[in-house]
Amino acid sequence: MSKVKVGLVQMSCTADKQQNLQKAIEKVREAAQKGAQIVCLQELFTSLYFCDVEDYDNFALAEAIPGPSTDELSKVAAELGVVIIASLFEKRTQGLYHNTTAVLDADGAYLGKYRKMHIPDDPGFYEKFYFTPGDLGYKVFKTKFATIGVLICWDQWYPEAARITALMGAEILFYPTAIGWASSQDVDTNTDQYNAWQTIQRSHSVANGVHVVSVNRVGEEAGLKFWGGSFVSNPFGKVIFQGDHQEEQVTVVDLDLTKTDYYRTHWPFLRDRRVETYQPITKRLLDDE
Repeated sequence: MSKVKVGLVQMSCTADKQQNLQKAIEKVREAAQKGAQIVCLQELFTSLYFCDVEDYDNFALAEAIPGPSTDELSKVAAELGVVIIASLFEKRTQGLYHNTTAVLDADGAYLGKYRKMHIPDDPGFYEKFYFTPGDLGYKVFKTKFATIGVLICWDQWYPEAARITALMGAEILFYPTAIGWASSQDVDTNTDQYNAWQTIQRSHSVANGVHVVSVNRVGEEAGLKFWGGSFVSNPFGKVIFQGDHQEEQVTVVDLDLTKTDYYRTHWPFLRDRRVETYQPITKRLLDDE
């Protein structure tokens, strides 16, 4: 399809997993009523952002994928005829967990999952305690409405991930996200951080000639203010939608996928890639060791 309507669900969460799931389903319904064909939920939307602490009890939040949440969402996807992108805490087996996003097609079919590749470990974001790095590689999913790529939060900062996913045929890059400001920070620092976050993702649009859809949560949790600001950028990096920094929002944005061919033709970055020179990028550091 040359045109597709994407829905962004930006919401706050509570400690009640089932309540969060039902809230997300209600918002998927709202997006579908507004015409959405593909709906993206934020990172780890069934819970509070538990990675603010290292607590073994939080492993109880994890579930199999496919599993209870994807089963419920599959029914909703089939009923509404929409694709759902669902970021969940995956229990792969005893003692092995991933930060994973499942993709459900418009007929409810489970198309597969992407496991987050880049795992942060920063104050308030202790994800390495919980998540094993992804081992499925980068992924694209051929949905009813578009071929999409899914990356997750910290993956946003890595142009290599966006490039590879685009080269695999992704027409849209989706980033479910949970990122925010420390409550102790000043406004200037907050602004700089948000601008850096948005700029790096807009650069993925420009470099690869694809739309980028980034969906973040809102609300205050344990001294962290999630900054919302979900946005969509077109293949030239222009922001065609930007969300509020505090309020929950369900937004539907029209994407014209023919813009990819236009921008890739007029700004032919893929044509001019010198792939034979890029082998050094596989090194951790070019220090002769």
